Amino acid sequence: MGRVDGKVALVTGAARGQGRSHAVLLAEEGADVIALDLCGEIAGVGYPAASEEDLAETAQQVEAAGRRCFSRVADVRDAEVMGAVVAAGVAELGRLDIIAANAGIGSSPVPAVELEPSLWSQMIDTTLTGAWNTCRAGAPFIVEGGRGGAIVITSSAAALQAYANIAHYVSAKHGLVGLTRTLAVELGPHSIRVNNLAPTQVATPMILNDETYKLFVPDKDHPTRDDFAAVSQQMHLLPTPWVEPIDVSRALLFLVSDDARFITAITLPVDAGVTQH
Repeated sequence: MGRVDGKVALVTGAARGQGRSHAVLLAEEGADVIALDLCGEIAGVGYPAASEEDLAETAQQVEAAGRRCFSRVADVRDAEVMGAVVAAGVAELGRLDIIAANAGIGSSPVPAVELEPSLWSQMIDTTLTGAWNTCRAGAPFIVEGGRGGAIVITSSAAALQAYANIAHYVSAKHGLVGLTRTLAVELGPHSIRVNNLAPTQVATPMILNDETYKLFVPDKDHPTRDDFAAVSQQMHLLPTPWVEPIDVSRALLFLVSDDARFITAITLPVDAGVTQH
């Protein structure tokens, strides 16, 4: 018996990185998975997008764990699309118990007063509104099931403290904490727990790219991964420059399992102590 045996989980941003890690670990622990990802480029994002091949690989890994996977390309910014795709996934897999609202984007560093309005809107629409669209599409099915359930929204250490030159990102992540708390209040009577994960830097393409290196090492023209690692290491209490996707996934598994059956409305840092500085 796995810790989420027989349940169905919806995971956004599932094509790679934390989303793939979440989907595969939940499958290994007994859940079938609805795996969604945009699989397309977004203007202003300084790293390559996940591909449909990436999403197919996630589905293969879920199925290799012996579970079913309903995988589709879907844009979390589109409420109508999310509603239709989630409904189709629930119809195929039979129920919904868990939501991992993981999809989000990074961005190039720009001072707040110099941000283009389009970049601000793009960040809010994808990272904050996208999580709301995901929960809006999926939560009614958990309520309808009458068995309770769990939602985990992924924010960031940037939900708990400010960082210069990414005001749109910090604002979106702070907003996710408010969304988490409000959903926890509204869904608690249905035995649905809603929590938030706040990771530090995670070793994914969203972090390990030139734009992030410039953000953290602004005094160099062409900072390297090693330059970034040295600065990131100094930010943490524990001796690591970043955490791995599986570290975040294990925290998510705890929050959606019965081990956390009376934990709701919290923000759990997986941050190697970065928020203590």
